[in-house]
Amino acid sequence: MEGFKKFLLRGNLIDLAVAVVIGAAFSSLVNALVSSFITPLIAAIGGKPDFAHMYFTINGAKFTYGVFINALISFIIIAAVIYFLVVKPASMFVERFTKAVEASERDCPECLSEIPDKATRCKFCASEVTPTAA
Repeated sequence: MEGFKKFLLRGNLIDLAVAVVIGAAFSSLVNALVSSFITPLIAAIGGKPDFAHMYFTINGAKFTYGVFINALISFIIIAAVIYFLVVKPASMFVERFTKAVEASERDCPECLSEIPDKATRCKFCASEVTPTAA
């Protein structure tokens, strides 16, 4: 029971739970925006009073494509927000961090292992190398 308690009280598990709840709330907010404002504008352009109730029938089967288009627009908005506010900034941060690491190492001319720029001897093959200017 103690292990289960530690598992539940881990910081990353609580952070994940909070992220899921906030994501669900954000999703419902975007869905409301799409169904209340965006698709009625599209419907007004198309000449229908309510875009969500647009459908067509084939052999008595009703296909509600308006609901699908609402969901598609919501998905695109959520994906764009996640990309521009989470993925892109995180990628830029990782790129900056890796550039700093790459700039501080070079390849040994003898064994081609990565060694620090200021090294005078390779830690893998023990050959003497000239330090690069930093």
